[in-house]
Amino acid sequence: MRYLPLTPEDRKSMLQTIGAKSVDDFYADVPEAARLGGKVEGLPDHQGELAVERHMAALAGKNRTASEGRFFVGCGAYKHHVPASVDHIIQRSEFLTTYTPYQPEIAQGTLQTLFEFQSQVAALTAMDVANASMYDGSTACAEAALMACRVTRRKRVVLSGGLHPHYAAATRTVCEAQGIEVVQLPPAVDDELALKDAVTDKTACVIGQSPNVFGTVTDLSPVSEAAHADGALLVSVFTETVSLGMVTPPGEMGADIAVGEGQSIGNALNFGGPYVGLFATNQKHVRSMPGRLCGETVDADGQRGFVLTLSTREQHIRRDKATSNICTNAGLCTLAFTAHMTLLGDKGLTQLAELNHEAACALADALEGVDGVEILTTRFFNEFAFRVPGNAEAVLAQLDELGVIGGVRASRLFPGKKMDDVIITCATECTTEDDIKAYADALREVL
Repeated sequence: MRYLPLTPEDRKSMLQTIGAKSVDDFYADVPEAARLGGKVEGLPDHQGELAVERHMAALAGKNRTASEGRFFVGCGAYKHHVPASVDHIIQRSEFLTTYTPYQPEIAQGTLQTLFEFQSQVAALTAMDVANASMYDGSTACAEAALMACRVTRRKRVVLSGGLHPHYAAATRTVCEAQGIEVVQLPPAVDDELALKDAVTDKTACVIGQSPNVFGTVTDLSPVSEAAHADGALLVSVFTETVSLGMVTPPGEMGADIAVGEGQSIGNALNFGGPYVGLFATNQKHVRSMPGRLCGETVDADGQRGFVLTLSTREQHIRRDKATSNICTNAGLCTLAFTAHMTLLGDKGLTQLAELNHEAACALADALEGVDGVEILTTRFFNEFAFRVPGNAEAVLAQLDELGVIGGVRASRLFPGKKMDDVIITCATECTTEDDIKAYADALREVL
């Protein structure tokens, strides 16, 4: 945070300018009974800059980054290598203030990067059109459910048992507030196809995930056929963008809307954010798509230019006509995604996906060799679930003491669902052979 000095004279001048006698005047509308009569108990007095720096450094020191020790956590946020060139590109002056292009005529650079981003996402998902990003994967999922309800004029959404619980929670929160029924199927490692039997003539959409939260890769084509037969839509979710370099993309499985998380490309873990939501759909549904769409055109002189082709947000049109109330986009994260994807190219993404899958296969083989371990996910990309004898939380705690962050316990994501002995783990191109051996050795010691 920048140091912004204010002297007593500065404060006095500011108060005079706005016609206030003191800062207390700002709270005139707050009832006396609701105001504090003194200090807040437990909070220390203000301190000098050096003392504050020391305190904040001590708090930061309690964190453990993904680069400290052996790291095998996934479940929607993945540790990938981000080339130094990406950071260099996004810090160039042309992009330093990349944000909502309210004045297109002077925001051509921003509009072009968003146009390139849309093109990349559409190609990745094998869909016709993609928007200029959303907050993250979970909010994109929620917006997809709302869009499906607008398109079908129905108010019933069905979630698979393999959908990431955070995505499911965001969808329920948004939908139920608008009177939309949300049906959640029971948690399942490998049962995305159960969505076929959950479709009725009242269903707006079914939401399936591949690879799902347990890592299972599923061809959702049968779900798409069943949904379309009853006039419903298929929303296909992914949390690991790198998987699209190897697995069948949503568009080729008949998805009507594809949503996911773009953090894996160009964006570090950052302790959970900010991230970037990906959203793509078919051409016939483009006018119901939330967010905005950047397009390519020519000016009066025939020169190439970029414009906001579609912007159905409340900031641009009447609130009651808006398709979304998301009022910003993850601009810098979007730019990082585009820069990294451009550097990778089609061949590079495929090679990166292969490295991820190979690392995960090696990890699965190593863990399966530990007595008592049962691999639950049989078709995976770079993430899978396995069962341990005993309590998964206790096992992960002991692994942590041995310098291995072994994954996420399923009971944290699905409390009370009899998954206390299940761990979801992940390997990426950042995982080395030594890391895998250390994990297997530590797990063998713990068990």
